[in-house]
Amino acid sequence: MSFDGRPRALASLRGLAVGDAFGSCFDDAINHSALLERRVLPGPWLWTDDTQMACSIFTVLSEHGRIDQDALAKSFAEHYDIDRRYGPGTSRILRLIRQKGYHWRELAQQARGGSGSWGNGASMRVAPLGAWFADDLDRVVADAAASAEVTHAHPDAVAGAVAVAVAAALSAGKQRLHGAEFLEMVAARTPAGPVQGKIRCALSVGDSATAAVELGVGRATSALDTVPSSLWVVAHHGHDFADACWTAVAAGGDIDTTCAIIGGILGARPTFDGIPPDWLARCELLPAWATGLTT
Repeated sequence: MSFDGRPRALASLRGLAVGDAFGSCFDDAINHSALLERRVLPGPWLWTDDTQMACSIFTVLSEHGRIDQDALAKSFAEHYDIDRRYGPGTSRILRLIRQKGYHWRELAQQARGGSGSWGNGASMRVAPLGAWFADDLDRVVADAAASAEVTHAHPDAVAGAVAVAVAAALSAGKQRLHGAEFLEMVAARTPAGPVQGKIRCALSVGDSATAAVELGVGRATSALDTVPSSLWVVAHHGHDFADACWTAVAAGGDIDTTCAIIGGILGARPTFDGIPPDWLARCELLPAWATGLTT
């Protein structure tokens, strides 16, 4: 069992946590405008369920070298923390697993009349997986889909998770990709359907305001409404971690999720040191149960 991808995945997890915690500062719509204008955010920054669940993915990969779905469901449930602001569907699944012993597969299929949730929850947590398996894109696709199915069984949610994981894998590679080339390579590995189609639509978008309107910013909390716009930001603003996150903030919507996706992808870069040191200092530490580390 090889763990060569662990350092890349840990770097991605740190980027995801910083993005998530940064974005969570803007939950108050009134506060959002003032902070955006001043661009000064006091700490500490606390991360949300995005990071909490990404930590479980990292832990399962560390223990198994792959996505074991039963182990992942168990870790999600054991580390469920209502204060991390989970979505109602995922919150219900994890409470029933932990309190009643229900099986994740039955619960994940119940949403949307039996087709499963199409939310962005599987996408927000998956970037470290893409970084882990960056040398094998087929494995990225398969394990990202497996990680999504534990809570989000709808094909759109699975496709969103695959797209983000592929993006993180590409980010972790030696070749630096930008703009349309990056988006096209992600789309090529994303399962056919609405999410892939919208990523391809992003190829022709030239500015962040248009991206927010045409691609969505997560207000519907769906993968379709969240992932394409987050990837657009990475493609066009990924040269600068802070600029990418501020671009997502200016667009509004589900900001902690879009920033978590962006941060996880950019954090996977092998020589990327663009996370501002003061952001790292303000961000809540990753939990020792996930990393074995205290910093």
